[in-house]
Amino acid sequence: MSASSFPRTPVGRVSLPRLIIGTNWFRGYSHVSRAKDKFIKQYQTPERIAEVLRVYLDSGVDALMGGDLEGGMAEAITRAEQAAGRRMLRILTPHFNLRPGGPPDLEPERVFDRCREMGAVICMPHQLVTDALLDRRDKVIRDLDRYTRMIRDRGMLPGLSTHMPETVPYADAQNADVETYIQIYNAAGFLMQVETDWVMRIIAQAAKPVIAIKPLAGGRLMPVVGLAFVWSTIRERDLVCAGAMTADEARELMDISLDLLARRTPG
Repeated sequence: MSASSFPRTPVGRVSLPRLIIGTNWFRGYSHVSRAKDKFIKQYQTPERIAEVLRVYLDSGVDALMGGDLEGGMAEAITRAEQAAGRRMLRILTPHFNLRPGGPPDLEPERVFDRCREMGAVICMPHQLVTDALLDRRDKVIRDLDRYTRMIRDRGMLPGLSTHMPETVPYADAQNADVETYIQIYNAAGFLMQVETDWVMRIIAQAAKPVIAIKPLAGGRLMPVVGLAFVWSTIRERDLVCAGAMTADEARELMDISLDLLARRTPG
């Protein structure tokens, strides 16, 4: 694949590849077991992560999403950028205090300052925050304008990360100042709170592009099965976030995705 071969879509003022690099398989969040988490953390050095990121960057997949990109992740991203001669677009999903008196480092202003310092182009409050603010009785996301304003003031685009299917229609109904949504979506229904077809309709009706996460159900679905379902049931404006542990897995994700998007049988 050439450096410009992967399809892209606009999210606000930013052009993103439709495949976003997930970081769970770099950071040790396996959704399998503590032993698997431990293995990932021990295996994934900055050098190994950089090798994977370089494969993505060389193929035009130049956007990465995670809760934070400090420490070894920051080193890996820099290594990959220098080797590829291309900058990685950073999408951050931070969590922060919702009440006074929490840890000072987690005050919203300080958290958003760190996101800006890490180079985030899009900042999407984590589902720990978003889902805590969602009011099912009044069908609103409370205090959202306060946080999206802070994000805009720091030159980043606001979005919302959620595990609750109601978030997207509620945010649309209140005309929330966000550019994109994160929504769990996979053929197995893994970690989804309602039936898969319900979420499919929510994504189809969303006012903004949706980033579908966990398309392979935390490794429970074969890549062709998981990716075929998601790519065939989202819109051209929507995106998929998937992770890989190795460079070969990254190549496989991209190759299968390109075949499916072109309506070819993956080889």
